[in-house]
Amino acid sequence: MARWVEPGELPGLVDVELAADGLFEQVGIVFPPGTTMIEEVTDPSAVLVEGEPPAGFALVGWVDGNLHLDQLAVHPSRMRQGIGGRLVAAVRDHATASGAAAVTLTTYRDVPWNAPWYARHGFSVLPEAEWGPELRALVEHERELGIEVAPRVVMRTVVAGRMMAGQTPSSSASRFRYEANCRRS
Repeated sequence: MARWVEPGELPGLVDVELAADGLFEQVGIVFPPGTTMIEEVTDPSAVLVEGEPPAGFALVGWVDGNLHLDQLAVHPSRMRQGIGGRLVAAVRDHATASGAAAVTLTTYRDVPWNAPWYARHGFSVLPEAEWGPELRALVEHERELGIEVAPRVVMRTVVAGRMMAGQTPSSSASRFRYEANCRRS
């Protein structure tokens, strides 16, 4: 069952992220050197985990008024057990409880456990014309970091019917900053 991380568990998630990132080498993707995303977390209320000790995590924030899935990682030794799916479901539940219209993410288009996997979990590619200013800035920041080493896409899933006809995430009334507004539901 997914739950919020305990602060003392954060250091152990570095191994989960590094092990999961290592799988990308199988498809020719090597990430630039630097810290992991989980090492940069200062607010535990932005991290959902699964397992005792955690075998996977979801790092979330706010972008253009929507919950944004910054990172989903499952240790390879624990993959194919539904952990990622349960974490995505918990992210969707948190988005609904927080009043978000949607969950967004950026991912590799052609990596089987990225965009195709998210599509099986209810996400679809979000056309660039529908990106809000914060999402656009996030994509540009990822390019500057050098992680766009293979084609990437932005994806979105609408949660709990909150999005009204004709409304896009960029027209959502609420605007939140990632750094300040991810709170436990």
